[in-house]
Amino acid sequence: MKNNIPYIPYDKNLVSRARELRKETTEAEKIFWETILKNKKLAEFKFTRQKPLDNFIVDFYCASLGLVVEIDGGIHDFQKERDKERDNLLKQKFGLRILRYRNEEVLENMERVKEDLIKRIKKTTPP
Repeated sequence: MKNNIPYIPYDKNLVSRARELRKETTEAEKIFWETILKNKKLAEFKFTRQKPLDNFIVDFYCASLGLVVEIDGGIHDFQKERDKERDNLLKQKFGLRILRYRNEEVLENMERVKEDLIKRIKKTTPP
């Protein structure tokens, strides 16, 4: 445990796939990363992208907040049950919070997404 942030083990075989996903990012993920998260633009919180956690790769992860942010594209319409199971496992096993935004939300109303994310972070962080 470093700085009171618990270590979350992950499948080492996912590292190369996560690296590939960082290069093949969707337009919505790229805009979300560049506009909101990259270089600690969101206060002092450090986010990483395409982060292996357990047996999964999550879109964005902030260890200090225990927060996963997923940007869902069209494929997620067909795998809602799988996403729900994964979210529940990450919540139960590691106590993570999962936030989901749709590609369309990010592409069409980034400011609202940013405001929502900030509001949710403020709700759970001590002053």
